[in-house]
Amino acid sequence: MDVLIVIGSVIFAVFILIWLSGFRIIGSNQVGIVEKWWSPKGSLQNQIIALNEEAGFQPLVLRGGIVFKSPLMYKIHIVPLVTIPQGKIGYVFAKDGQPLEPTQTLGKIVREADNFQNVKKFFEFGGQRGPQRGIIREGTYAFNLAQFIIITENRTYYLPTGGKAELDVIKQMSQQLIQNKGFTPVIIKGDEDMVAVVTVHDGPSLAKDNIIAPTVGDDSDDLNYHNNFQDIEKFLSAGGFRGRQYQVLADGTYYINRFFATIELIRKTVIPVGFVGVVVSYTGPKGIDSTGDDYKHGELVPNGFRGVWKDALMPGKYAFNTFAGSIFKIPTTNVILKWIFDQVGSHKYDENLKEVSLITKDAFEPSLPLSVVFHIDYRKAPLVIQRFGDIKMLVDQTLDPMVSAYFKNVGQTKTLIELIQQRSDIQNQSSNEMKQKFDHYNIELEEVLIGTPNSSNDNKVEFILTQLRDRQVATEQLETYAKQQKASEKQKELNEAQAIAKMQTSLSESDINIRIQENTGKAELQKARQDAEKIQRLSEADAYKIKQQAQANAFTIEQQAGAEAKRTELLGKAEAFKIQSVGAAEADREARVGISKAIAATEQVKAYGGAQYQIMQDVLKNFAEAIKQSKIDIVPKTVIMNGGKDGETKIPNAFESMLTLLLTEKLGEIKSETTPSSPEIEKIKKELLEKISNSPTGDTKITKI
Repeated sequence: MDVLIVIGSVIFAVFILIWLSGFRIIGSNQVGIVEKWWSPKGSLQNQIIALNEEAGFQPLVLRGGIVFKSPLMYKIHIVPLVTIPQGKIGYVFAKDGQPLEPTQTLGKIVREADNFQNVKKFFEFGGQRGPQRGIIREGTYAFNLAQFIIITENRTYYLPTGGKAELDVIKQMSQQLIQNKGFTPVIIKGDEDMVAVVTVHDGPSLAKDNIIAPTVGDDSDDLNYHNNFQDIEKFLSAGGFRGRQYQVLADGTYYINRFFATIELIRKTVIPVGFVGVVVSYTGPKGIDSTGDDYKHGELVPNGFRGVWKDALMPGKYAFNTFAGSIFKIPTTNVILKWIFDQVGSHKYDENLKEVSLITKDAFEPSLPLSVVFHIDYRKAPLVIQRFGDIKMLVDQTLDPMVSAYFKNVGQTKTLIELIQQRSDIQNQSSNEMKQKFDHYNIELEEVLIGTPNSSNDNKVEFILTQLRDRQVATEQLETYAKQQKASEKQKELNEAQAIAKMQTSLSESDINIRIQENTGKAELQKARQDAEKIQRLSEADAYKIKQQAQANAFTIEQQAGAEAKRTELLGKAEAFKIQSVGAAEADREARVGISKAIAATEQVKAYGGAQYQIMQDVLKNFAEAIKQSKIDIVPKTVIMNGGKDGETKIPNAFESMLTLLLTEKLGEIKSETTPSSPEIEKIKKELLEKISNSPTGDTKITKI
């Protein structure tokens, strides 16, 4: 028992000796913060950190290993190293240092302090107390937590020295950072079409006339290039102001101190095809008006100045700060405004438009539906916005009353029917006249389209339209009847042509026979002329011969007797003249015979009523000849019939009936002044029947009942 007491006493004594010797072990992931109990140099006055070895927290920290600090003078606070995870941000709050200026929000960055790890340097180069502008990026750091409070997303590193009030401040700061997503960098993804608007909470304030801080230090060649608000000291050196910034953050990742600046994400401004963007800037210096002295509706300034920019933005995507200005999307394609009940375009410009109420010349009160097509020149779009504010105001306050008044005036000069029937003329006239009015407002009118007037209160307009429709139907019926009449005439001609086609063979044969007879007559006439010419030539030859003989005889006898010669000469001449006269008479006779035959054939055709009856004569002759030679009975041998009128008994003869039919006007329905009369027909029948009287078919036994 005594041995145990002795051993325990020895161990306790050793421990006391070790403690009194200041032996301490600090892990590799820890640091030791030294607090001095007392010092010959006295105590601190207004400081927390003893820079001159006074009593209090010492600026230097102890790293991992075995240290010896007497507990009679020092107290070692062992704390963990501070680790900032990958892609995260840590914030620093300094407990001691120079006070902040009245205009400051954050303590300035002391680059010599090695990211707040060298406390002595921090103080030597003017480090300030309070939240710091500098942030801590990824890595592990040995901080003196007696001087600095390190706030991370998962933990706050600090050495309690200020009691509950200090803890409340730290907690509040941590909550603020969580709300602002301050522990992660600002990440703007390109596929989301977003931009970040930055609001700076440190630096000098803006002048009273400015609402947006101007862009500073955005040129990478500038010594004060702050790299999109990531270098706070350079931003302030470049003259940056606190407040919402004109410069925005586009696609990318940015490590920004959220105590220094907060971020608002807005969408990029997209100007689609068919539109331009007219910019109205709320910030910038005053520009020089580019509209001229004659334009009284406002000013257009160069791009970048305050006011309406004279150059519109073309289609595309823009990282535009909508807090610094507005962009009005103006359509450059055709826009259709509809003054039509219950119809509104997708652009909504015409949602307040109604059909135009008219009073016509004849006191009708219809409503006129109409549409107006216009477009705006992209170069004139800024003028339209400067003058009207936006397209909706242009339509409601200018185009609607102008168009309505114009067509009310037109309606008073037209009756309802004229308004309907002259719609095209009114439409063209209104398009031409209203182009000047639209051009006055920097708008280009394309076309005015007018609908059919209507009335919702009564049916008078519909009654007029019904009358017009009935009138048109009647007109169309007249046209239809005329076409039908013409079609009937064509049908008649077709039927006649078809009937002629059926008889074409017979007509062709008859026509050929007529041509043969004509050719025969011409041949006989030509032969007669040739014979006459031959006789004439022979007569002339004989006469010449006789004359020569007479002259020879006369010459022979001339010497014998002058009187006898003279007598002989006269007789010769008389005889020659006689022969010549006889030859000429014979030739003339033959010629007249040929001509008479041709004339007789022609007259014969005419006598039978034209070529048609000549054809019938030929057909009947040929038919009779065929019957005569074939000996076919076409009349029955025995006929039994009642007595006829006056005791006459006519034999029903098929051939005679057919002959009668052919000789009448019914065959081909031929009507002519030369058509033979009934006696003539009977005569022709009798002649034809006599030609076949010798045929056996001509004998018919008649039995009368």
